[in-house]
Amino acid sequence: MSLGQHLIELRKRLFLAAAGILLGAVAGWMLSDFVWDQLREPIYAIINAQHRNAQINYPDITSAFDLKLKISFYVGLIVSSPVWLYQIFAFLVPGLTRTEKAYTFGFFFTAIPLFLAGCAAGWYVLPHVVELMTSFAPAEDSAFINAQNYFDFVLKLVVAIGIAFVLPVFIVLLNFAGVISASSIIKSWRIAILVITLFTAIATPAADVVSMFLLAIPMVALYFAAYGIAFLHDRRAAKRARAVEKDLAF
Repeated sequence: MSLGQHLIELRKRLFLAAAGILLGAVAGWMLSDFVWDQLREPIYAIINAQHRNAQINYPDITSAFDLKLKISFYVGLIVSSPVWLYQIFAFLVPGLTRTEKAYTFGFFFTAIPLFLAGCAAGWYVLPHVVELMTSFAPAEDSAFINAQNYFDFVLKLVVAIGIAFVLPVFIVLLNFAGVISASSIIKSWRIAILVITLFTAIATPAADVVSMFLLAIPMVALYFAAYGIAFLHDRRAAKRARAVEKDLAF
């Protein structure tokens, strides 16, 4: 394909992806009230757990409408993800070699389920994090929480834990690219477990040890799984290197 044909193909893929996101946002608009009801449940839990007045505020006239639009967009982005991800694949894959295709598909079809699992874990610990953060306020004070700020906080927390679950995939990619070796990964296992423990301790209140372990155990397991894959890759690479050296020796 010529450069012009590539640009036409790119425009077509972008249009289809945008159309998918737009239709998803329409569905998100219809689901936004349900999603918002689920998101503010942790706020209601504060009333029972801390015996304080807790409310979500809309400080501006357009705040509620802006928030509904934001929820609709993000829900649409998630709902339409099969459409726009397919468009990305459809544009990139024809230009890749067989090995690059294998790496690309392996990355996406491993990273996406792990990211969704991480987001689910973030959703699970969300009520605990909200309760912990608001508990620092004096008992006699009320908690009036800005709706936009609260939604942004929830989004960042869930996405951050989702990305944390995908990090082992990036470790494997760095190993396949020759940046790090399996031996260096396993040498850092103590530091990795310490970082994971600190991360999960921050994400969950100290009193809820069960939630901390439920979040830490899969992250540690993923780290060692990444080491296992890297070890097998390094062993195969070393075997191929020895075979090449033997051939060159003759």
